[in-house]
Amino acid sequence: MNQGYIKKELKKLEKDEEKFINKNIAASESKWQEKVSQYIPKTLDKTLDTAFCKAFQLIFENGTGFIEKSYNKERMQQDFKVNEYSADLRNDKKSIKKFGKMAFGSKVFNMAVSTAEGAGMGLFGMGIPDIPVFISVILKSIYETALHFGFGYETEEEQVFILKLIETALCRGDRLIDGDMEINGWIEPGGMPFLTDKKTQIEKTSGILANEMLYLKFIQGIPVVGIAGGISDVIYQKKITDYAVLKYKRRFLMKRTSV
Repeated sequence: MNQGYIKKELKKLEKDEEKFINKNIAASESKWQEKVSQYIPKTLDKTLDTAFCKAFQLIFENGTGFIEKSYNKERMQQDFKVNEYSADLRNDKKSIKKFGKMAFGSKVFNMAVSTAEGAGMGLFGMGIPDIPVFISVILKSIYETALHFGFGYETEEEQVFILKLIETALCRGDRLIDGDMEINGWIEPGGMPFLTDKKTQIEKTSGILANEMLYLKFIQGIPVVGIAGGISDVIYQKKITDYAVLKYKRRFLMKRTSV
């Protein structure tokens, strides 16, 4: 494969990664969050943390097969092989970009699903019961992204990578920068292994999800009004998927620098 095109795509990718970090590095709290904070039960953050942990554990242990019923895994794997062969044969910029376009198509569809399920749960005031569904949609989106770029998600190492993606996408400040560097270090050929095991990473990822979504899950738990909180699910799903696309694309390109 033409290394010139790969290097150009890597440079463009680095700029896109920088834009993501610059956009999300600063922490902020809106006025409505300040007003709502006085009504939030002190135990809600712990309840959310526990709910996210259980959702990840349940889905990784028993739910991946169920998620796979919502898309054609075998077809996606075949499509990747066809596109990979075409990219190797044509050796041009257009063929390389095709992988990203397919991932974008899946992202748009999953955002629509996330909006619908979040609003539906919010209509009936179901904030915490929405969490397993919310996590399932996020994992579905990441799984499809992985397949479009030629990677799996079944092993514990890949699951830790996915959890790290979700955590880092929602981090701010130095945590975002450090997490991004750690992920890039793992992606590098012969890179450093992650410092956390799966159980610990589930706890870290669940913790930041609970913290980020505290206000919105509280709002979502109020019937009818909760529609606004439920629709916000798609905001987080988009941010996480956008970041996942960047990192799987980096893996895809880095893999080909040694070809």
